[in-house]
Amino acid sequence: MALADDGAAAHLVAGLALPDVALTTCLGGTVNLAKLSGTAVVYVYPWTGRPGLSDPPGWDDIPGAHGSTPETEGFRDRYPDFRSLGVAVYGLSTQGAEHQRELSSRLGVPFALLSDPQFRVQQELSLPTFAAGGAPYLKRLTLVVRDGRIAHVFYPVDPPATHAGEVASWLAAQPAAQ
Repeated sequence: MALADDGAAAHLVAGLALPDVALTTCLGGTVNLAKLSGTAVVYVYPWTGRPGLSDPPGWDDIPGAHGSTPETEGFRDRYPDFRSLGVAVYGLSTQGAEHQRELSSRLGVPFALLSDPQFRVQQELSLPTFAAGGAPYLKRLTLVVRDGRIAHVFYPVDPPATHAGEVASWLAAQPAAQ
C-alpha cells in the first residue's frame, strides 16, 4: 500500500530559503544548505541500521520507516546521472557523523551524508517527523534546491528504493536543471 500524503510538507514551497546552518558531513567539514549554489538534491531519511544492531522499537510497525539504506544505494547508483545534469547530491538525517561515515564507507557512497543530530534543519523548516521507541525521526522527503532555496519537494517518498530514479527523471525534464 502506497503512503498517503498527510500534508505535513505542504508548507515547503518553491522559493522558501533553507536555514543558515552548517551541517557536519561524513567526508569531514561542513555543508551549509542555505549557501549552496546551483542545483542540489537533498534526500532526507529517518535512520539507517547497522549490521548487528536492532532497529528502534516499533520500527516495523511504522509505514515508510524502512528503506533508508536502499534509498541511499539508489542515489549512489544514480549519482552519475545527477552529475551529468550538474546536480549535487546530499543525504540528510539526524544520525551522528560517525554513523554517517560508517554507512558511507560500507555502501561506497560518493557524495556527502549530512548529520543534524540537534534537529536544527527540522526545527527551522518544520520538517515532518515521527516517533519510534520514544525517539523522534525525520520523515522521508526530498528537496530539490536551487541556490539555497527550495525548487521542488518530493513527499511522501514511496518506495524509497526507486526514488532516486524518480528524482533524476524529474530533473532531466526540467529546462533549468540542464
